[in-house]
Amino acid sequence: ICLFINMKKYIYLIIFMINSIITAQYLDLINTSNNIGLEDWRIVNDDVMGGVSSSTLYLNEEQNLVFSGNLSLENNGGFASSRMGFERGILDKVKLFKLKVKGDGKTYKFRFREGYRSTNYSSNFNTIKNEWIEVEIKTSDLKPMFMGYYSNRSPKLDTKKLSSLGFQISDNQKGDFKLEIMHVKAIY
Repeated sequence: ICLFINMKKYIYLIIFMINSIITAQYLDLINTSNNIGLEDWRIVNDDVMGGVSSSTLYLNEEQNLVFSGNLSLENNGGFASSRMGFERGILDKVKLFKLKVKGDGKTYKFRFREGYRSTNYSSNFNTIKNEWIEVEIKTSDLKPMFMGYYSNRSPKLDTKKLSSLGFQISDNQKGDFKLEIMHVKAIY
């Protein structure tokens, strides 16, 4: 009888582990070690409105994606951003995102857009200077923004309509900035 009870516990443990593996599905949106998410990027800075901030996106010697530049508040400027397009619908039913980043101690925005809409969905995250951290952002943490301000009039986030992700620095954090990105995973 004792052997049967131990086997039963062992079988439940195996079933639990298999179920956990099956239900913990994810999609790499950026994974520099596997060359995923390194294409289809573009830079959008405040120069579209007369500002003079600058930014770039490149792979460093460690093969991590680096978003860096200089944020200027001159000429009513104040933001620098990067965006990567992807196929619409791939994030349907996503629950959260896991980012592995190394920053400069500044606060960045993790952003999504639905096609060419003016509204984006954004969540801030803080970095620790020169330290790798893992950041978790739930889809419920992504708030609608219009022209840099939170908007209550924007439509509710619909993950199946998302078609680009990006990183932004703003909020009067003038000066040089640097964010190193190892991966971004969408967790379903």
